[in-house]
Amino acid sequence: MLKKYNFILKNLDCANCAREIEEGLKENKELHNVVVNFNTLRLSYETDTVSKEEVIKKVLEIEPEVEVEEFSKETEKIKENNENSSKTKFQIIRLLIGTAIASLGLYLEKIDGMQIVSMIVVLVGYVILLYRTLKNAGKLLIKSHSINENFLVSLSCIGAYFIGEHFEGLMVIILYEIGKILEEKAINKTRRSISSLMNIKPEYANLKNGEDISVVKPEDIKIGDIVVIKQGEKIPLDGIVVKGEASLNTASLTGESKLRKVKVEDSVLSGSINENGLLEIKVTDEYKNSTVQKILDLVENATDKKAKTETFVGKAAGIYTPIVIVLAILVAVFLPLISSTTYSQSIYRALVFLVISCPCAIAISVPLSYFSGIGKASKEGILIKGSDYIDSLKELKEIVFDKTGTLTKGEFNVEKITKLSKYTEDEILNYAAIGESFSNHPIAKSILRSAKKDIDTSNVKEYKEIAGKGISYQIDGKTILVGNSELVDCENTNDGTTDIFVKIDDEVAGIIVLADTIKHGTKEAIEKLKSMGIETRMFTGDNFEVAKKVAKDLKISNVKAEMLPTDKYKEMEKLIDKRDEKCKVAFVGDGINDSPVLALADVGFSMGGVGSSSAIEASDIVIMTDNIEKIVQAIDIANKTCKIIKQNLIFAIFVKILVLVLSSIGVLGMASAVFADVGVTLITIFNTIRILK
Repeated sequence: MLKKYNFILKNLDCANCAREIEEGLKENKELHNVVVNFNTLRLSYETDTVSKEEVIKKVLEIEPEVEVEEFSKETEKIKENNENSSKTKFQIIRLLIGTAIASLGLYLEKIDGMQIVSMIVVLVGYVILLYRTLKNAGKLLIKSHSINENFLVSLSCIGAYFIGEHFEGLMVIILYEIGKILEEKAINKTRRSISSLMNIKPEYANLKNGEDISVVKPEDIKIGDIVVIKQGEKIPLDGIVVKGEASLNTASLTGESKLRKVKVEDSVLSGSINENGLLEIKVTDEYKNSTVQKILDLVENATDKKAKTETFVGKAAGIYTPIVIVLAILVAVFLPLISSTTYSQSIYRALVFLVISCPCAIAISVPLSYFSGIGKASKEGILIKGSDYIDSLKELKEIVFDKTGTLTKGEFNVEKITKLSKYTEDEILNYAAIGESFSNHPIAKSILRSAKKDIDTSNVKEYKEIAGKGISYQIDGKTILVGNSELVDCENTNDGTTDIFVKIDDEVAGIIVLADTIKHGTKEAIEKLKSMGIETRMFTGDNFEVAKKVAKDLKISNVKAEMLPTDKYKEMEKLIDKRDEKCKVAFVGDGINDSPVLALADVGFSMGGVGSSSAIEASDIVIMTDNIEKIVQAIDIANKTCKIIKQNLIFAIFVKILVLVLSSIGVLGMASAVFADVGVTLITIFNTIRILK
């Protein structure tokens, strides 16, 4: 059986290097599902044969500067603390000293008789400035016989030195080093920004044991334990309130600013903040299964599912560098043969090519943009399970909605009970409640709420659910059917309401008339989706009259009702088969019966606030509230993310090509090449940060 391993890669500051590590490890066919996530600095893989030591050795061969640590709760914060302040200070001091020495050498160059001394002083300055770059390049060359941007920049600077372009070489080193420091700071700032969006993890829990309260880690709490939440504290685990009342801030989970009032018997989610009052909750899930941990895991692993754009860019980056290096060689060798250019000039221009040959701007900005988009969505209570779904959201052309619990509140109210026999209204309601007490369906809950007395199910026998129709059971020698008109073989005459028929033995005893209400904001959301050019549909298991009424109110023209789960699946298959490949189809549902359709759709939305765990597992995007407007928000975030990715790609490619062309004809020099590399990377990173705004 394959075992999953997770490591933290410290000092990994290059997205292209992350790609090289991933591809290098994938060469070993005994390693499965290898993912190197530059955004989270995580390496994950599965194997049952390869030792950890072998994997670490391979990583260090590819990137000698990387420190590999096994992932644990103690190392988790490395993402936030990756920036080493002492390391940065050392880099700045080295930069200042090296620049001062090299500048002195350039000054001495102007003094007669000091040329040799000048060259030595400049060389010393070069070595100090290039120390980190040369060391990294040398280690990689010796260990894996390969080259990276450190080697290319070092070669360019050394080449500039030997052809007498001392000032140009110095400018390349200085600009490159400053750029790398700023680049590391920018990347870390982006990571911290995303981390701050997801600052929902509780650090401790107040465990109650009798009259004593002890502070422990949330991971140490067991199901059934009682924890105390004071004002201003985060709820550490999911549970049920057993004492107290309070107002909870759930904004970090749901994106909703409105406080939620809770009392005894109300369920609460980990990560919520107690704004006032004192609560005692009984824990219902271990920390590893808590809402907080699920959210963090989803966001953490979301970018492991790479979008097509991300995959393409990764492959393109892999061939970009060799192509530019070949061009550099051609320029150095053949340019003097076809023009009046000297070999010294052609070598200089070739060195410029080498500086531009690293695809960092492209390799960093694309995955960082997707990660930022996912982080921003999670802050708004929208959990996107993969970068590929951001692309799919942008391409949505049709959305199919379930009705009950999705478009409507699913909180049915009993409007009236129609007697059709000797049985009283209370008796009809009681028989229905007994049957529905075994179900979690919203209709069942509404009937149970309306029942005036406790329901005794101790004598129930032969209980059976009949898919798409209702339930049957036996009690006190009577056979009871509770469900729709088809179940009891009776004509349905409702007018947009939900009718539940109760049949006792061979007689229809009465009809329970239920009415549902449309969720707040749903009409506006449907209108916005239509304005985006997205067609809306409704698939529901409810009767046609009810479905038609809801659809009319929401202005949804395409409705299919009285559908079994298999019917929904078949209809979704038809939609997917006939649509264009670039026109994605989404399904929005909340119940366990929606799971197959959620998994089939190009994008499956589950309503996390009321949704079943199976629906959430099967879906691609989880809406933590019951608000349909969050779907519009998710599409807006996806559109913004894709727009910024496009901007970054166009800008980076344009600048690099422009500098390559202009440098080849001698218009631009090495300083421009550094801008095309590090400068463009910085600009694309800062542009990416806009996603988080």
